[in-house]
Amino acid sequence: MKYKLVAVDIDGTLLDSKRNLTPETMSAIHETVAAGVIFTICTGRPIQGVKPLIDKLGLDLPFITYNGAMIVMGKSGEILYAQTMRGEDAKTVYKLGKKLKTTVVIWANNNLYVEPLGPEATAYASMSRTKPEPITDLEALLAQGVTKVLFYDEVETIRHFEQQVAPDVPPTVNYCTSQPFLLEFFDAKVSKANALARLSAYYGFAREETIAIGDGYNDLSMIEYAGLGIAMANAEDVIKQQADYVTLSNDENGVAHALYRFCLNKGR
Repeated sequence: MKYKLVAVDIDGTLLDSKRNLTPETMSAIHETVAAGVIFTICTGRPIQGVKPLIDKLGLDLPFITYNGAMIVMGKSGEILYAQTMRGEDAKTVYKLGKKLKTTVVIWANNNLYVEPLGPEATAYASMSRTKPEPITDLEALLAQGVTKVLFYDEVETIRHFEQQVAPDVPPTVNYCTSQPFLLEFFDAKVSKANALARLSAYYGFAREETIAIGDGYNDLSMIEYAGLGIAMANAEDVIKQQADYVTLSNDENGVAHALYRFCLNKGR
């Protein structure tokens, strides 16, 4: 099978455990793109959060952001697809976060709104490379269209929330952890798999011609969807069990290994 599109997660996948993009992985990406394969980075981050990767790679790649809620070209900023939450759903999740007394983050029009503006807001803003603004007019934000809502808290607290919030979350909302300290909520139509399907259709590729590589639970849908689903060696066992192939870990250039083997026919 000649694969034409590769979707790759960032944290725990593309980057090593020190959050570095290694020269070997970067070289493999450039070789893959030069061979005519579409390479897309698929992440829970907003486009601002991946700007360093855009600059480092120097390629105008399509980015699947917000766990699939928006597909945007990295350099030009052209939005290929966007799916916002229903206003009433975003409000329900926001009120749930307030009830749980956690830090609530809202993304709307690629802008970051946080309540309360405390240390957690500062830490999240630093990660996303976006200045946080206070949530002063919720209705105005809802009218703009909310891309996603997330809770930022201690790992154990987020784990507890994930197990307990189901009765309070509308059926039109999906949620998952993108990092152990982040619980993210978005429209039920949003997933990395659905975004991969839309991007494949945009380029005219069949599902069988796609590869997805990841390590986390929010990567599972695209790993199951892709023609070839690849898990990192550092992924949880349940992710590896659902994958077609397990590559090396993120500290062993696992993405490069997969690209050389399946896209470039260089059995490294």
